[in-house]
Amino acid sequence: MFEKSVTKKMQDIVLGGRVPAKQVCREIKKPYSTLLRELNPFDNHAKLGAETMFEIVKATHNVSILEFMARELGYTLMPMERDNPVGRPKGRKTTERVRRQAATM
Repeated sequence: MFEKSVTKKMQDIVLGGRVPAKQVCREIKKPYSTLLRELNPFDNHAKLGAETMFEIVKATHNVSILEFMARELGYTLMPMERDNPVGRPKGRKTTERVRRQAATM
């Protein structure tokens, strides 16, 4: 069921988002009809690949699917700090929070 939920959420992001679906298709270089088929949670023969999903997230600037997946796996999604481009946790407080979250897995 998780797979259908992810596909449905991606479909909502593309079809109901701020960036028009056809513009998303141009940016990810995928035909409109192909993308719509891959986003159809009821089409058992077409699947949305991880690479395409990543490209959609970048094209739409919508990370709600990543937040959903993190929540389902018991994690939280946090943006990187601007002064920390490598993405390493800064300070003891952040490190302890990450450890606590990982321990819940």
